[in-house]
Amino acid sequence: MAISYDKIPNNVDLHTNRKVQKALEAWQPDFLDWWMEMGPEGFQQDDIYLRTAISVDSSGWAHYGYVKMPEYRWGIFLAPKQAGRKIGFGDNAEYEAWDQVPGEYRKELRRIIVTQCDTEPASVEQQRLLGKCAPSLYDLRNLFQVNVEEGRHLWAMVHLLHEYFGRDGRDEADEMLQRRSGNADSPRILEAFNKPVEDWLAFFCFAMFMDRDGKYQLGALAESGFDPLARATKFMLTEEAHHLFVGETGVGRAVARTAQVMQENPEADPRQLGIVPLDIIQKYINEWYSGSLDLFGGEDSSNAANYFGAGLKGRFQEMNPKRFTDHQALDGFYELDWVEDGQLRSHQIPMRRAMNLVLRDAYKEDCLRAVKRWNKSLEKAGLEERLYLPSQRFNRHIGVYAHQPFDPQGNFLSEREFDGQTSQWIPTTADLDYVKSLMVSVTKPGEFAGWIAPPAKGLNGQPLNFEYVKFVNA
Repeated sequence: MAISYDKIPNNVDLHTNRKVQKALEAWQPDFLDWWMEMGPEGFQQDDIYLRTAISVDSSGWAHYGYVKMPEYRWGIFLAPKQAGRKIGFGDNAEYEAWDQVPGEYRKELRRIIVTQCDTEPASVEQQRLLGKCAPSLYDLRNLFQVNVEEGRHLWAMVHLLHEYFGRDGRDEADEMLQRRSGNADSPRILEAFNKPVEDWLAFFCFAMFMDRDGKYQLGALAESGFDPLARATKFMLTEEAHHLFVGETGVGRAVARTAQVMQENPEADPRQLGIVPLDIIQKYINEWYSGSLDLFGGEDSSNAANYFGAGLKGRFQEMNPKRFTDHQALDGFYELDWVEDGQLRSHQIPMRRAMNLVLRDAYKEDCLRAVKRWNKSLEKAGLEERLYLPSQRFNRHIGVYAHQPFDPQGNFLSEREFDGQTSQWIPTTADLDYVKSLMVSVTKPGEFAGWIAPPAKGLNGQPLNFEYVKFVNA
C-alpha cells in the first residue's frame, strides 16, 4: 500500500482528499502544542530509541532509530482492506461492511470512537512525570514508546472523526486536545483516565490492566461492520502488544526482584531491603484490576446489546470458530449473582445485553495467565505467598456491584466490616509513600534500580547496556 510522507505519513491517500488533509494539517499544530504541554516532561529534546510505523506490512510497521519525540512521525495507518468483507454478526450479518457511516448509526459510532479516542491522550497526560524517576534507560525508553504510540492512536481515531463525521467530527477532534486528565472543569470522559499515575509500579499495573482492557475494546471494534474503524483498530492492536508487554513484564520484574531478595533474607522486613513487599504489590493489583473492570461498562447493558445487534461492536475474536459459532446471540442467558434485598441472588441477563461481560471474561482469562507467570517467580524462590486477581465484585464503581462492600474474595460484608479492612486491600498513603521512596532515577546504561529485576533481554536485539536514551545535556 502506497505511503505518502507529506506532512502526515499515511496509507489512506490523504493527498487525494484535500479537504481532510487540510483539516488534519490545521489540527496538527494544536496536537504538537498539546504534546509539548502535556507529554513527557523534561525529555522532549533528547534522542530516544523508538520504533516508528512507516507501513502496515510486517517489514515496515516497526522501524527503529533515534528520534526526538516532538519529531516523531505520527501517522495514520489502516490494515489492508479485505475485498468483499461482510458484517459478521448481529442483525446486519452477511450485509457488506460499510465504507461510509450509516445514517441510522451515526450517533452511536461517533460515541464509540470518541470514547475510545479520548483514552489515548489521557494516558499520556497521566504518565507525563514518570520519566524523572525511571528505574533504567530501558524502562524510560519503553515509557516513551508507549506515549508516542498512544499519540499515534489518537491520530488514527481523529482521522476517522475528520473524514467521516463532518463538522461534528472536527469539533470532537478539537475537544480531544482541550480536555485534561484530572482537570475539574474539563476532565477526560472515563473516570479511570483522570487518575494520576505517580510511580512506576502504578505505571506497570496501568499498562498491564488498563492497556489490556484497550486490547479487548480494540479487538471488539476490529470486528465492526464500519470497515474504516475495523481496519484502524486492527493496526492499533499491532502496536498495543508492546504496551501489554511493558506492563506484564514490568510487574513481573518487580515480583521477581522481591522474590529474590526475600529468598536471600527470609527473616528481614522487605521495607528495610529497598524492595516492594508482596502485600503492597497485591494491593496495587487489587486497585488497578478492579478499576479496569469498570472500563467494560455495566454487566447488563442495553448499549452493548444495541451495538452488537447493529454490527458496530462485536466480541473479541468474534469470527474465530473456536470462540463463537452463534453470531446472533438471540438465545441464551448469562447467569450472574448480585445483591438484591440485602442478599446475593442469581439473575439471568439476555446474552446480547451481557456483551460487556462476555468481553470482560476474555480479558480476565488473559490476566489470569499473566498472574500465573508472576507466581512462578515466587514458586521458584521457594516462597509460599501467591498473587491473585480480586473478585469482580470488589472495589467497583460501575455496574451491579458499584459501591458495595465486597472483599477481594467476593464475600458480602457489612459496611462496618468493609471500612475496617479496606487498608488491607487497597494501597494506603503510607504504602504509596513507601513505593515513591523507591523511585530513584537510574540513567547509566545497563543499570537498574534496586527494586526491580533487569529484563531477560534487550529490545530489538540490543544488549541491556544499550544507550536507549541519549540525553542532550548529559
